[in-house]
Amino acid sequence: MNVPSLTLNNGVEMPALGFGVYQTPPEETVAVVETALRTGYRHIDTAAVYGNERGVGEAIGRSGIDRSEIFVETKVWITDFGYDSTLHAFDKSAGKLGLERIDLLILHQALPGDFARTLDAYRALETLLANGKVRAIGVSNFMPDHLARLAESTSVVPAVNQIEVHPYFRQSELLADDAARGIVSQAWSPIGGITFYREGAHGSTLQDPVINGVAKVHNKSAAQVMLRWHLQQGRQVIPKSVTPSRIAENFDVFGFELTAAELTAIDGLDTGVRGGPEPEYITLDKHGIEIPEA
Repeated sequence: MNVPSLTLNNGVEMPALGFGVYQTPPEETVAVVETALRTGYRHIDTAAVYGNERGVGEAIGRSGIDRSEIFVETKVWITDFGYDSTLHAFDKSAGKLGLERIDLLILHQALPGDFARTLDAYRALETLLANGKVRAIGVSNFMPDHLARLAESTSVVPAVNQIEVHPYFRQSELLADDAARGIVSQAWSPIGGITFYREGAHGSTLQDPVINGVAKVHNKSAAQVMLRWHLQQGRQVIPKSVTPSRIAENFDVFGFELTAAELTAIDGLDTGVRGGPEPEYITLDKHGIEIPEA
């Protein structure tokens, strides 16, 4: 089955459904990505700080699938921000991935307390784009004020903003801001958080009665309903799993349609409570993980 594509603001086509490898151990990454590619996924999302870019590259090389058919996305960590450092970050990631060109390269976080360094990093992405080293550039976990400050000092509008979005944390204001700027919102943690909500007052989205009620109507799982919710609202999604049956289940989300009422009901589950790190509190002192050379 061919996955529908989203057209980015520079004309590049990106699959609407991708496969994420956050928290996938490096020693498991090759097998997991090979499974995803056999299932039909053609977009793999990784990051320098995940420590598994090498495994992603090895799986792509082993797959036998033409490179042009696989959309590869990775992220520059904050310790590699700065113009020259970010140019070198591309070399490190490309070397580990075994690729000459990366389809989408994004800044993993903003550095609110050192935004000049963030701007220098983004200008390096612009240079990589102009030189043909990457096909598209973007950001992750950027809030509306970060995007506004970026727009004041750079010339290329990010193609993607990868952000935490799921039924318990919809980020409606940020989604609207992305859309107004022509930025595709890419949902990480699209089915409600890996562990964020399991012990909270709201429990897990996977056990939510509203979501499961919708799932029963369509004879689908709660995870499939949540992924369908994102897709019908125009977001790109990157679910992750290391379990083959779940990898296949998360891919099977194109044969049914949620009603407007069902979409609205899921929207209404928003708690406004973030599960991941607060973007305004990201600092080098707290999050300064060094990224190894290729």
